[in-house]
Amino acid sequence: MSVRRNVMQAGSEEEAEEINLTPMLDVVFIMLIFFIVTASFIKEAGIDVDRPTAKTATKQQSASILIAISSNNEIWIDRKRVKPQGVRPAIDKLLAENPEGEVVIQADRESHAEPVLIVMEAARAAGVNNIAVSAEQQ
Repeated sequence: MSVRRNVMQAGSEEEAEEINLTPMLDVVFIMLIFFIVTASFIKEAGIDVDRPTAKTATKQQSASILIAISSNNEIWIDRKRVKPQGVRPAIDKLLAENPEGEVVIQADRESHAEPVLIVMEAARAAGVNNIAVSAEQQ
């Protein structure tokens, strides 16, 4: 009887030394899914611009659609150069992915007003309520 008890105790000690990782993995996967679902994906414009400075510039909390206008008046959306006629369809496509999207226009200080107005009119025509022009705080 004592031999059998020693064998049983040895078996239970081996089981006690094993660590069950299944609950920890479940929690990690649930957290991963949570972060993927709640993350806001920002579409970058694709070029760096030299933004003008302004004393009244304020930081905008969220922006999901960035549109850049280069110094030679080229319009860039989602890392692609877009012709003025293609701005509205490009905004429509990005709004389909994120209906609550806000547009931020990053215009270079050397760019003209015409491409900025083209982008603003296309965004308004697409139904965007919040449009901002990016500037460096002075």
